[in-house]
Amino acid sequence: MEAFSGFPDGLREFTEMPDLFFSELMPAIDDLSELKVTLYCLWLVQQKTGEMRHVTHTELSGDAVLMAGLGDADLPAEEALRLGLERAVARGTLLEVAVERPGRPRETWYLINSERGRGAVVRIERGEWVPPDAEEGIRLQPRRPNIYNLYEQNIGLIRSPILAEELEAAEEAYPPAWIVEAFRIAVNNNARRWSYVQGILERWAREGRDRRTSESKEDRRRYVEGEYGDQILH
Repeated sequence: MEAFSGFPDGLREFTEMPDLFFSELMPAIDDLSELKVTLYCLWLVQQKTGEMRHVTHTELSGDAVLMAGLGDADLPAEEALRLGLERAVARGTLLEVAVERPGRPRETWYLINSERGRGAVVRIERGEWVPPDAEEGIRLQPRRPNIYNLYEQNIGLIRSPILAEELEAAEEAYPPAWIVEAFRIAVNNNARRWSYVQGILERWAREGRDRRTSESKEDRRRYVEGEYGDQILH
């Protein structure tokens, strides 16, 4: 372990950090790469100016300080960066936008999921904003985390074609917000199985989801003791 000499006295610059990061977000993050990437993006976006404050994947992967702190002997830094970004997007901390320009490699932008960031994505979706230096033909498309990323980040690797087909069918059948919420409930209930997530989605489709936005203790008991009881990890 390399020792840190401490913070020097005198006037220093500081990075603002929302209280919600410490009270809600940090306790929920259980992956070191996600934590490092999230903190670095929060800091880096604050160094930006303009109405569309974002960082790019190229910018992050080319940052020597960030990359030096990612990865280990078993996980290359580039892979750690990819996983950290995917988890941050899936969690909802970062918003991801795909940028396509004719004759140039596809680029990925990341915005903080704040009022400013969400407003920027809405403007992109409506076609109301393009980069000031954009040439004709640019395409910007926000991307939500797909069900495959959610599964791998919260349950495990997709090891069978049948499971992949079930996930694809679910992504087509249910709204994206339902899928994200169902995975969140499964994780909170320590029930990291696709059958449990699928059961939640099927019940919402059958009975309606508007009556409640999250599962209560009564719902937990229903799954444990009812028709999904044998599918739950205890």
